[in-house]
Amino acid sequence: MNTTHQKQAPVFMVVVAFATVYLVWGSTYFFIQRAVHEMPPFILGALRFMTAGMILLGWCLYKKEKIWNTQQFKAAAISGILMLFIGNGAVIWAEQNLASSLVAVLTSAAPLWFVLLDAPKWQENFKSRATVIGLAVGFSGVILLFSEKVNSALSATSNSILQVAGLAVLVVGTMSWAGGSLYSKYKSSGAGVVNVMWQLIAAGTTFLLISFASNEWKGFHWQSVSGTAWASVIYLIIMGSLAGYSAYVWLLQVRTATQVSTYAYVNPVVAVLLGVLFAGEHMTWLQIAGLTIILLSVLLINIVKQRKEKEQNAKKRSPEVKAA
Repeated sequence: MNTTHQKQAPVFMVVVAFATVYLVWGSTYFFIQRAVHEMPPFILGALRFMTAGMILLGWCLYKKEKIWNTQQFKAAAISGILMLFIGNGAVIWAEQNLASSLVAVLTSAAPLWFVLLDAPKWQENFKSRATVIGLAVGFSGVILLFSEKVNSALSATSNSILQVAGLAVLVVGTMSWAGGSLYSKYKSSGAGVVNVMWQLIAAGTTFLLISFASNEWKGFHWQSVSGTAWASVIYLIIMGSLAGYSAYVWLLQVRTATQVSTYAYVNPVVAVLLGVLFAGEHMTWLQIAGLTIILLSVLLINIVKQRKEKEQNAKKRSPEVKAA
């Protein structure tokens, strides 16, 4: 089933879902960094997503949901691996060497990739001069963020080189997140909670396999992980995955991808505030400039797309008005 149409949803539920995605996801960057400094990245991803997936599996069995459908599983597994394993995995891996605030700033460019990868909307998007300008401006902000770290890497210090690698991985991860989101929007079918469950389990399984393949379990000791790190993992499971991710996937079915992508305005601000206040991070003027440029470009693109969506909705309603 192709879910290109928007489903009706209670306004209150939509508001709660947006608030969850805006605020909770902005905080996950901070908690990911707290956890990944004490446990390997793929083990962290496996613990987070597999646990959340198993909890949802238990819920689905309790509610007697139809769990298995080959087409539904395939779509959910593909989107889950693209969004959670590659997209969120890039964030986890990058935060080993980059400040959580900088990671959040770069991933705020996700709406730019939504425009570039949304093939059914290409003709509409690239006819708009404002959209093309917004894309160009946005990517100039990304380049600005890269330039600072590339200049540092020229000093040939291993940490600087790892930071540039982290930025590159984040770009790939952000592209994968947008692609997976669009795939989920257009290809998912069946109950939303079942889709989320399979996405989480598919990603968690992939994280687990890679953690064994990369030999992360060798030398890892559970007892060496502090209570703070475990608390962060629990927060990521409950709030980041079960609450935040479920709200995001649901919103993709009831609102346009453009509207849902507005989380990119709020997430980096929340992440920067938490990083500065509680992790001792600081933003350079160049990073602040990059963030400002990216958010302005996203705003420009979304204004154009929302105007077009309103015009299309008005055209759809006009025949009904004439008929009345």
